[in-house]
Amino acid sequence: MSPDASTQNSTLAGHLLDQYAGRIARARRPYVLGLSGLQGSGKSTLAREMKAQAEIRGWPTEVLSLDDFYYSRSEREVLAHQVHPLLRTRGVPGTHEIELLLSVLAALPQASDKLPVSYPRFDKGRDTRVAPSKWPKVIRPPKLVILEGWALGLRPQLQSALEEPVNVLERDEDPEGVWRHWVNKQLRAYQPLWRKLDALIVLQAPNWEIVRKWRSEQEEELLARHAPLAMDADTMARFLAHYERLSRHALATLAEQADTSVEYDDDRHVIALNHS
Repeated sequence: MSPDASTQNSTLAGHLLDQYAGRIARARRPYVLGLSGLQGSGKSTLAREMKAQAEIRGWPTEVLSLDDFYYSRSEREVLAHQVHPLLRTRGVPGTHEIELLLSVLAALPQASDKLPVSYPRFDKGRDTRVAPSKWPKVIRPPKLVILEGWALGLRPQLQSALEEPVNVLERDEDPEGVWRHWVNKQLRAYQPLWRKLDALIVLQAPNWEIVRKWRSEQEEELLARHAPLAMDADTMARFLAHYERLSRHALATLAEQADTSVEYDDDRHVIALNHS
């Protein structure tokens, strides 16, 4: 991260914590703050900075990532056989173990040495979960929980919006719409999780093309480091095509639902901060 980006992130984290400080301080249970942003928007980095600053303020903080609750590769293979082959690829609603995430959130207020709360880690390089013995353990109730993810807060699309494919992947590999209708239906099961959020912050990118550019830049950095399973440009384009429909839906709808929306320009500079 460049010095400018680091400074912006630090300033933004401070502003966001200031905005919610009173509510966090008054909360009798861990305050659950959702941080929603599309691929490459910097939500994971911002969440880490917010955790660091929150703990300086004396608030024990945990960061949970929706990505860590992906089903394992073998479980997605079962979905691919039972429902649709496109479900081999992680990411869309229906590929997360939402019940596990809800159980972690329910257990955190009682976390202690005698009742540690563990939660999964997902290894994107190996495309599966790490062994449970390596999962982090929480042994104190947090004051603040930051839940970050790419589709946080998203509501299902209207059935009429599902009829036409949005890209070549949908046209050629989901011509009957089985996959996209199933994924949209799964979003209903995510709504109880969204209701656990005390507030929702949305990192709003300018458009889908910029999101695709940001995410591709991240992958290029991984390729340069020879990271395992880093994707070349063609593989990356196919991967992102799985996300395009709901990413466009998120760009069109999430900012209006947010308690706070952070608007970015094409170069990831913050250009507006809106609180509802």
